[in-house]
Amino acid sequence: MNGRRAPAVAAALVVAAALVVAAVALFVVGRSVAAEPLSLSTTGTRYAATVLIEDPAPGPGTVEVVVNAGDADTVTLSAVMADMGHSTPELAAAEREPGRFVATGELFSMSGVWELSIRLDGPAGEEQLAVKALITD
Repeated sequence: MNGRRAPAVAAALVVAAALVVAAVALFVVGRSVAAEPLSLSTTGTRYAATVLIEDPAPGPGTVEVVVNAGDADTVTLSAVMADMGHSTPELAAAEREPGRFVATGELFSMSGVWELSIRLDGPAGEEQLAVKALITD
């Protein structure tokens, strides 16, 4: 019986080693490829917006908010990672052109799922919208 088990054990070890090599290769390749830009849309009762995150990675970055419906005068952003108890202070977004606001700073301190809050204010009143963003290294 031991003679029959040896080839099966050897085959299992080869398969396990191949899986380890594949996992390491995926990790290395995944770390070297930049995250894809995120485009997230949300609609409220007064405003609709699209959030563009060019580099959804932890650390300082730029987030653009395009107001698709409603006439916002100001836009501020903040982020919460409820599972970890993290939150960020509000970041004011500068209006680059009508309906297009850009905020620069650190909204995401670590990888994971963050809820990004977008506070819009204008003639129609104030409204807070939210989108979930997956931030990766």
